[in-house]
Amino acid sequence: MSNLAQKHTKITSFYLLTKSNPKLRSELRQHSKWKKAVLVIPLLASEFTDAENRPVFENILKKLRPASYLSRIILGLDQADSSDARELARLVSHHGLKNCLIQHNEGPGFSAIYDKLSEAGFDLSVRGKGRNMFLSFGIAIALGARSVGLVDADIRTFRREHLDRLFYPVQVLNYQFSKAFYARLQEGQMYGRVKRLLLDPLLIALKRKFTETKEEKVLRLVDFLLTFNYQLSGEVVFDTSLLKRMHFAMNWGVEVFTLIEVYRKATNIAQVEICDGPFDHKHQFLSRSDKDKGLHKMVVDIVTTLLSALVIEEGLEISDHFVRDLTVTYLDVADNLIKMYGDNAAFSGLEYEANVEEELVHGIVKDAILHAGDLLVSPYRLAERFSAFVGSHKAFDSFVESGLLKAISKSSKKSRDQLFETPHTVSWERVERKMPSILYDIIDVVEKEKRLYFK
Repeated sequence: MSNLAQKHTKITSFYLLTKSNPKLRSELRQHSKWKKAVLVIPLLASEFTDAENRPVFENILKKLRPASYLSRIILGLDQADSSDARELARLVSHHGLKNCLIQHNEGPGFSAIYDKLSEAGFDLSVRGKGRNMFLSFGIAIALGARSVGLVDADIRTFRREHLDRLFYPVQVLNYQFSKAFYARLQEGQMYGRVKRLLLDPLLIALKRKFTETKEEKVLRLVDFLLTFNYQLSGEVVFDTSLLKRMHFAMNWGVEVFTLIEVYRKATNIAQVEICDGPFDHKHQFLSRSDKDKGLHKMVVDIVTTLLSALVIEEGLEISDHFVRDLTVTYLDVADNLIKMYGDNAAFSGLEYEANVEEELVHGIVKDAILHAGDLLVSPYRLAERFSAFVGSHKAFDSFVESGLLKAISKSSKKSRDQLFETPHTVSWERVERKMPSILYDIIDVVEKEKRLYFK
């Protein structure tokens, strides 16, 4: 049985104190009569065309059938041709789901919506999960959703009860945001490596540094993020009034960026223990040598997303010394946590390879933090050195008098603003202001797509 601890005044933690609650589903159904609930599932064609992935995705479809409180399930299909979309429609029909909508991003209908958004000045050129989610959320808003959930298509242990628990705080109790937490275990081993070996020790290191300097504004955000039991879970539910004001990162930092947005814009937040057993989905490969792939890319994106938010919103000053000092503190915290994880594994009879975890921390994560810091700091370091060089040589006096140093300073500031701005979507609130008819355009496409795939 879980504990009852509540650690933050803005975040209510919901624990599984009983094996089941028979009233949960009936209350969800009752509230869905006047409060439309929509589920979004972003997926690639490989989720159902790959022989290894297909049983996982089919299990999700099978388990969703009894979730009668969902008015619509939006399947955001990426990297797929028309034959893939038709195969997905066949799978949906086979499992008896009558309320599914296939959002085929490469199809003519939704491609036209992306084109209209681009023509209006909204940059959606970065393809990926963030872009896919953004349009799915717009469709849900156009359909009149009051609460919108998001789950991934690669959850191996998915059950409908998980979804019921995730939706309940928003759909029934009127919370603005709900986020899942669970134990990442598989075959007697701990997973959730990015959370355990990067994010938690990095946040603790930041808290240690800013407690010493008494920077309360930064500490409040760090404490907020630390309160979540699993910050990187992809299973969330939004109240639509909050969703319309949200921005979403278009890189691997999407979960951290979303929590930072929630910190800024929501006051009534829930984190929900959705299962009492192991929860498992596809794991990212390490990519030791390539910083642009796998866990390596994820770590770099998460660090840059977090530090950028602290710079832009909380006024943090980043320098070479700050990054080096933070990395040293991070390593100290991570080494302590690895011992704790090992003790916990022994207590529960789990396998734990401390040497592998230490190698990951000191080999990949440490280098990724330093690389992320270098990405954020190097342009200003270059501008400062160039200005110092120009200012110390008389040959450049005429250029200095004509405003060269001011131009360098101005360009450096502009570059700083651009660099610390995590690539993200605009809010649907802003889209609706600029394009009042966009939701009607989306509904037109939705109706055509329904006739195309579900005749």
